[in-house]
Amino acid sequence: MASNTPLRNGYTTGTSASAAAKAGVRYLLTGHIPTEVDTPLPDGNRLVVPVHAVVPENGAVRVTVIKDGGDDPDVTHGCEIQAVVSLRQGADIDGLHVRVSGGKGVGRVTLPGLPVAVGRAAINPAPREQIAGAALEEAEGLETGRIAVRVEVPEGERLARKTMNPRLGIVGGISILGTHGIVRPYSHDSWKASIAEALDVARAQGLESVVFTTGRRSERFYRELYPQVPELAMVQAADFFSFSMQAAFERGFASVSWAIFFGKLVKHAQGLEYTHAKTHPVDFTMLAEMCDRAGIARALVRQAATANTARQVLDSISADPARNALLALLVQKAADAASGFGGNMPVGYTVFDFDASLLFDGFPSYA
Repeated sequence: MASNTPLRNGYTTGTSASAAAKAGVRYLLTGHIPTEVDTPLPDGNRLVVPVHAVVPENGAVRVTVIKDGGDDPDVTHGCEIQAVVSLRQGADIDGLHVRVSGGKGVGRVTLPGLPVAVGRAAINPAPREQIAGAALEEAEGLETGRIAVRVEVPEGERLARKTMNPRLGIVGGISILGTHGIVRPYSHDSWKASIAEALDVARAQGLESVVFTTGRRSERFYRELYPQVPELAMVQAADFFSFSMQAAFERGFASVSWAIFFGKLVKHAQGLEYTHAKTHPVDFTMLAEMCDRAGIARALVRQAATANTARQVLDSISADPARNALLALLVQKAADAASGFGGNMPVGYTVFDFDASLLFDGFPSYA
């Protein structure tokens, strides 16, 4: 029986850093160690965030917040996000200023195309403003001073290896992200953002085409087949079919290819905007109809209509002479759907079986 328990929201790395910065300013001004802080979010809302630790450090203070991703899968869930906060006052300072920087475990940008300039810490504009705003909010009433906030993530370099950062030219740690400040379960915002950033970097490097993959395995199979393809051209799009195509079109790519497995090919042929198995299943009636059109044996067509998985259908037709005709029909239908999402740009497909054997490779033929 499905649970009626609502999924729990979390908060972003940007909100974590903002809460830490605000708590740090409070300690420096009052000596009070807060257990939680009411934190401003980029969208104008607010969130009370727990504070894990406040430790004085050489005239500054290091505040730790434990990043809580809620019920959304996130490699940074449970990690420490820290802000090392210092405050300098003096007659030579005009007004109140905040400087936000990145330290240990926060990546540094080395390639153009991202919303952060090359050479700067990978703290995106919205969370950078959020961190500064939180510090200024806590310092309200202070007429002059320079507040320095250095964001650090002790496990950031290790965590970054599980993200797209190394491929995007972000070295040494994770990015501090969060357009809204809240992580909503399965909202997919962070994954879409990583797709968009990967496309921006590829375009900034002058690439005219990219290869979307549905995961690490399809990417690995494709790169083994085409080792000359630049790593920056490989973009893990997962289940975001329509979003990825539209994003590529908006950035002016001349063409794209998809490296996928048979099941995802069927879902692309269905024209599904999003292809996750939990919410968007294979249409076996459609697949059986395509088998029939391709000339697959009638008994196998009937089996396809009642199959449990696309893999089961593929295995059942492996020896049928019309298998390649079915693959060509599915690719043509998938490419039509992809082009529809992506401004009619040319779309190719490289389709693998799970053992890495090649089922189809190229652009569809409309002859």
